[in-house]
Amino acid sequence: MKRLFTRSMITLLVIATLAGCTSNNGGTNASNKTPGDTPAAEEPQKEPTKFSIAMRTLNVAYVEKSPDINKDKYVLELEKMTNTDLDIRLIPHNEYQEKMIQMFATNDIPDVVQGSGGISGPELAGAVQNGVLLPLNDLLQEYGQDLLKFIPKDAWDRLTDSKTGTIYGIPEVLSNPSRRATWIRTDLLEKAGKPVPKTVEEMIDVLRAFKEIGVEHPFAGRKNFKYADTIFGAYDVFGYNNQFKLFPDGQVKPSFFDAENMKKAIGLYKTMHDEGLISREFATIESTDFRNIITSGKAGMWSMNANELPIWGAQLMNNVPTAKVALIPSPIGPDGSGGYAHYNPVTRSFFINANAKDKAADIVKFFNWMVSEQAELFFSFGIEGEDYKVENGRPVLEIPTDTEGTDKLRYLNYWLWMVQDTTYNKRVSSLSETGLQMIDAFDNMLSKEGRRGIEFDPRLDALIRYPDLNPKSDELPPLILEHVLRMVYGREPVDDYEKVLEEYLSKGGREVIEEATARFQAKENAFE
Repeated sequence: MKRLFTRSMITLLVIATLAGCTSNNGGTNASNKTPGDTPAAEEPQKEPTKFSIAMRTLNVAYVEKSPDINKDKYVLELEKMTNTDLDIRLIPHNEYQEKMIQMFATNDIPDVVQGSGGISGPELAGAVQNGVLLPLNDLLQEYGQDLLKFIPKDAWDRLTDSKTGTIYGIPEVLSNPSRRATWIRTDLLEKAGKPVPKTVEEMIDVLRAFKEIGVEHPFAGRKNFKYADTIFGAYDVFGYNNQFKLFPDGQVKPSFFDAENMKKAIGLYKTMHDEGLISREFATIESTDFRNIITSGKAGMWSMNANELPIWGAQLMNNVPTAKVALIPSPIGPDGSGGYAHYNPVTRSFFINANAKDKAADIVKFFNWMVSEQAELFFSFGIEGEDYKVENGRPVLEIPTDTEGTDKLRYLNYWLWMVQDTTYNKRVSSLSETGLQMIDAFDNMLSKEGRRGIEFDPRLDALIRYPDLNPKSDELPPLILEHVLRMVYGREPVDDYEKVLEEYLSKGGREVIEEATARFQAKENAFE
């Protein structure tokens, strides 16, 4: 139980007023500022640069509850430090792709647009190819040298047209692609008298034991298997856009073409559904309800990003003081491996509208500031004197344990900090027991698990031509997903899965496979 999350440790940390971080960085006093950190100080006479920016809410409660994010005191502080005047336009998390496409279709495009990854994501609606977005090479050379040094090449590659070498976006990076983890309530595990499950069979055994002791959601399911794809991971059949595989016949296909393992995975989900180990309504559970189920103490086991451990753990224990939660190795399948689909090295990206050319230099400076020490301190701890204080030249933060405080910290650490290594916040995480457990999980467990496939970026043309075959970043293609859900719900036989593959092939799948194989062999924007 090395990673055990105990309330006593959190309480101890709060009472102890917390140690300062190991860095000797001070607060935001003028004496601590560095020239590169303070554009406003460098150009005090200049008017703030006004620009609009479209940002996905990312299901961040603080953002979604804000009456006006543009009047939020942290946004105002950010504007003060960067000499900007932001007009943030929120895109609802669950309507992101539709709203983005609508935005480009109506030509109502802000000065800066947040993408979800590379230059050809469906949310961009072909904006790069249509010349809507500004090439950034020269601007980065002149105003973004810190960005160029901070962001690794493989992340820049995702924002670059490989044929011309033109960079179109500024990426937020993820240095550890294995981000999602398997979580378990260890207090319930102890009550059920079970060890930590290592295989999918042991996982089912634990879920049955959870049900016997009255756990309402032994496994927390979610719509379209998002953050509920543990079994698909054990059998290596995710089928997402970055989960193509080279099959023995020499063809590159989506991983769900491994029919034998796919049927085993679907069969286990059906067992979980039939026995009530996963909610019978899981196929309609949205992200907010999913989170509420877990943090209210109704779930025994689930999947979520590991960097949420300090915040979700604190909220869970606020509601259920006896709760203990741990990140555990994901259950393994027949090949001895498991885990979740690796992320690509870019989690968010930011593009500048070609019509905003006159202010583009200042916009690049804004993002360049994001990788400064001053930015790291602000986004980690907040406003000096309000959220933290400086003692002996070191910032001292009282880590919040209530929902309001943890939501605010997540907003600062994660959402408002637009360009960073988003694997975890080292400054804040190093201050708490759960944070240290999370770091240990990333460095020593998650780095050794997960599934990495072949990804095509830009997407295959055939996938764009056939929307029913086009997977989202972490969802099966609509055609496959619909049949899989019907099988789990008992409306189609699992043994008919080969017929589903035949339908996929007949509706454009052959073109998908032919194009995938050709691009992989030609090494044309095929990432492994």
